[in-house]
Amino acid sequence: MTEDFQNIVDTFEFLEDWEDRYRHVIELGKAMPALDQVLRVPATKVDGCASQVWIVAEVDGQGGGATFRFRGDSDALIVRGLIAILGALYNGQTLDAVLKTDAQGAFARLGLDRHLSAQRSNGLRAMIARIHDIAQAAVEQPS
Repeated sequence: MTEDFQNIVDTFEFLEDWEDRYRHVIELGKAMPALDQVLRVPATKVDGCASQVWIVAEVDGQGGGATFRFRGDSDALIVRGLIAILGALYNGQTLDAVLKTDAQGAFARLGLDRHLSAQRSNGLRAMIARIHDIAQAAVEQPS
């Protein structure tokens, strides 16, 4: 677990009201830089999300020890916040760590698994699957 994600966990524990937690998720999304328009293409679009979502990954190095980072964006504020939380969970980790991360469990620590609509939950699973697929393909890429 990254320090950035642990900071989000700590903030969620401090915020008792779910309205405040949702506001915090939205603020995380607002603080995230927008994805450049030229990167919002079909190849970076995440299927399975009710909102428009794009994810662009960057891998530094080769094999399972390569460092993973991604940027993302959405046309929905709450989804931008979920992308920011995923960034806190995954960015800066090795590809091996990304593949071993239990993202659903991490979101359960925040309680978001119980408070997202069915559509948002499906979209979150689609984003996690896309990140996992990108990491797996990068690990399997020949040197």
